[in-house]
Amino acid sequence: MAQINFTCVDRLLKYVKFDTQSSEDSTSFPSTDKQKILAKVLVQELLDLGLDDAAMDEWGYVTATLPANIDTRVPVIGLIAHLDTSPDVSGKDVKTQIHKNYRGGDIVISKESNIILRADENPDLANQIGHDIITSDGTTLLGADNKAGIAEIFDAVNHLVDHPEIKHGTIKVAVMPDEEVGRGSEHFDIKKFGANYAYTVDGETLGEIEDETFCADAVTITVTGVNVHPGYGKNKLVNAVKIAAEIIEELPKDGLSPETTEKKEGYVHPHVFEGNVEQAVIKFLIRDFTVDGLKEKEKFLKGLSDKVLSAHPKASMEFKVDEYYRNMKYELDKNPKVVDYALEAVERSGIKPKRNFIRGGTDGAQLSYKGLLTPNIFTGGHNFHSRQEWVSAQDMQKAVEVILNLLQIWVEKTESA
Repeated sequence: MAQINFTCVDRLLKYVKFDTQSSEDSTSFPSTDKQKILAKVLVQELLDLGLDDAAMDEWGYVTATLPANIDTRVPVIGLIAHLDTSPDVSGKDVKTQIHKNYRGGDIVISKESNIILRADENPDLANQIGHDIITSDGTTLLGADNKAGIAEIFDAVNHLVDHPEIKHGTIKVAVMPDEEVGRGSEHFDIKKFGANYAYTVDGETLGEIEDETFCADAVTITVTGVNVHPGYGKNKLVNAVKIAAEIIEELPKDGLSPETTEKKEGYVHPHVFEGNVEQAVIKFLIRDFTVDGLKEKEKFLKGLSDKVLSAHPKASMEFKVDEYYRNMKYELDKNPKVVDYALEAVERSGIKPKRNFIRGGTDGAQLSYKGLLTPNIFTGGHNFHSRQEWVSAQDMQKAVEVILNLLQIWVEKTESA
């Protein structure tokens, strides 16, 4: 491969200056208009690269095409990232720092706020000796999730434009809003996009290819009590808040929660509690890597809630389950080459490939179930949704190499078939 004149770090430093935080409370799409400000900038960058069809649609999706430069009919490959940042931590007025030539130990992000990237809490730092570590100044998140992915995709496209001797099929680029609030693919037109297979560039550690996500449902428990004047409430008042609190109190203390599980363990997570004496609502996130495990947890929660309600015959309960997304592995396993080629691209870049899973979801999970198989490629970022978020400049460059190798592998495999 021709030597790459990397632009990904400069692109990241530019993109993070845009506040693109999405909102869980909004009913519009995208959930915040400010996401479109960066989207317009990205459209112009793609046009400047010569991708003449680059555009943003009414929903804020940025798409563009790099045409094939070969006659062989190669599957059309999509490269996808998202431009919104997490609602959990501010992404406004991001000020970046580059900790050059990391030599080990802790990294002080902010002395004033005592925000420290501790080596013993971040084992991946041990692999970063000599690297340039990019963080914010600790007042905000960094936004490498997922602006590093955008930067890496655009850098790869830039290299292909500058080096037409590198053979590739048709490449589709998409940058999506609202991934962080679980709505990224809500209005995405897969047929119009036109890719046969795709990859989100939204992972973390160097060398990782993620082909599994949680299966996810939401459960809403609504408890209805009886509200009367508390001064005359004896034997009449039934307090929905107390009953809902009993349900939460019955949950296991030593397991089945985000704070007590890891790896492929699922959980039942009460994340919203609101209401009053007459009606109280608890919202749960239910997560597991299998559909059977998901249903098991919902059955457990229903039994626990029924038990609590049985002690309060004057109260009533509604138990509502909403399906969110399913483990993309169920779909990806139907065509293993999509993941296998990505693992080969990592290896070809001089990195040990790691097949991994996500304790969460991605746009790729939803896209896979809509018919566009979409595993996830690393970005080099860590500690997403946090003031301790960081990314290695050198790992970002490796992600660019992997993307370029992957596109060439699709050509080679097709021509040799």
